[in-house]
Amino acid sequence: MDYRYLGNSGLQVSEITYGNWLTHGSQVENDTATQCVRAALDLGITSFDTADVYANGAAETVLGEALKGERRESLEIFTKVYFPVGPKGRNDTGLSRKHILEGIDGSLRRLQTDHVDLYQAHRYDRFTPLEETMQAFADVVRAGKAFYIGVSEWTADQIRNARALAADLGVPLVSSQPQYSMLWRVIEDEVVPTCEELGLGQIVWSPMAQGVLSGKYKPGEDAPAGSRATDSKGGADMIARWMTDDVLTRVQDLVPIAGDLGLSMPALAIAWVLQNPNVTAALVGASRPEQLAESVTASGVTIPDDAMARIDEALGDVVTRDPSLTARSTPTKR
Repeated sequence: MDYRYLGNSGLQVSEITYGNWLTHGSQVENDTATQCVRAALDLGITSFDTADVYANGAAETVLGEALKGERRESLEIFTKVYFPVGPKGRNDTGLSRKHILEGIDGSLRRLQTDHVDLYQAHRYDRFTPLEETMQAFADVVRAGKAFYIGVSEWTADQIRNARALAADLGVPLVSSQPQYSMLWRVIEDEVVPTCEELGLGQIVWSPMAQGVLSGKYKPGEDAPAGSRATDSKGGADMIARWMTDDVLTRVQDLVPIAGDLGLSMPALAIAWVLQNPNVTAALVGASRPEQLAESVTASGVTIPDDAMARIDEALGDVVTRDPSLTARSTPTKR
């Protein structure tokens, strides 16, 4: 496992980071989830990403239990705040001072720790003054409940404004957590250059495009039983945009490229996002421990320029690049 500095901070994280968005507390039994966390630790993964909204707090609870007994100083634990939690009352969502200060306490209780290494704004809140949000994050940091601050799915302008306030408040805003993969490159034109300028690193989610880049979905064939594309609890909705014959055919054209590099298709997808110098870590999940062993083979891999060009040629016009799509992640109502 290789480790990288997060943005321009002194915090090192594992470049393969374990995320438990669609698994812990919902799709995977708790004992299996614990086995996945133990496998991650055995493979050298020290960074773990979750959020209070995942399974309405259950994902944080499962992760906290799975990490109990580990040396806290040897781990990097990330969580996020924004979306509705608990009974989902009027103030159980957003980035108000009330929700952030109550949210961090709830997360720490579920994670069984007195601090998180990175506390992230899960989305931008257009209904709360940014000054209020950043002051609340500053107070969380000064209370020792979080060491660093990050954002997720914020536009370049939103990041720039937050970074200016963070500098005034002395808050270490060091990261952005966007979706990024061979098929979804909307951050490349605006978010990445802005973050490079301001010293933020990317912790990217869905590097395998919800599993499509694993190659297991074939054009003209039914999705494999038990796969995300058959998950009625939300997985099928997330992957639907990629489940067209055109996309799936192009993805199959990546198989010989992966073979020439001695990589599996999942490893190729993860290694590809890690080629971007602004990407600090790729988030990977697992429903079985053995999946992680395949994912971590991407660590330390350098894809040659000619192979990167072959990937671009193979995928062609099925790649989504429109930078304006990031703004669509900002909720329009509470």
